[in-house]
Amino acid sequence: MELAHYRREYLQGGLRRKHLPDNPLDLFETWMQQAVAAEIGDPTAMVVGTVDERGQPYQRIVLLKHLDEQGFVFYTNMGSRKASQLAHNPRVSLLFPWHDLERQVHVTGQVERLSTLEVMKYFSSRPKDSQIGAWVSQQSTRISARGVLEGKFLEMKQKFASGEVPLPSFWGGFRVKFDSIEFWQGGANRLHDRFIYQDKTGEGEAACWSISRLAP
Repeated sequence: MELAHYRREYLQGGLRRKHLPDNPLDLFETWMQQAVAAEIGDPTAMVVGTVDERGQPYQRIVLLKHLDEQGFVFYTNMGSRKASQLAHNPRVSLLFPWHDLERQVHVTGQVERLSTLEVMKYFSSRPKDSQIGAWVSQQSTRISARGVLEGKFLEMKQKFASGEVPLPSFWGGFRVKFDSIEFWQGGANRLHDRFIYQDKTGEGEAACWSISRLAP
């Protein structure tokens, strides 16, 4: 297979400095709404990048569950590889790959753990089978076969059949407090448009962002 021959032009649109809002979240929310309206697969899916204690990067896809001025929120098993790596190094990157719209958004920042109240509020909103699923998997640990998971799921489903599913003590969430957001829009002849917002806020000051165009 000759992969070098797979290529296409990016012609759906452009991005100009004069059209950018002062706050990057305003543009992100617009792009997210357009991704949802376009019915692309999993518009809230984002690649989370972490680094282990040896400096080895890892990436995986999770779903964005909330966003506001405080940051980007996702949930996970707190015994998972990513949670362990974030405990060692709280710096993180996020990537939203909206291929169908010829767009990417790259976020950098630092995580903080969500409160038990925040986690409980979200956990209680999940479908019951998803709640049970959170109890089943010791995420990132080695298992002998899929049947181990399926058997555990049936066991826990029977256990919680007649009542509410409690929040597992090992399940929680992170908020990514962002300090940069880069927007990428594909362009013809590989002349893509890239703009990065960087946090220039001083201590005790209102949010302030610098905006720079980057070479493609």
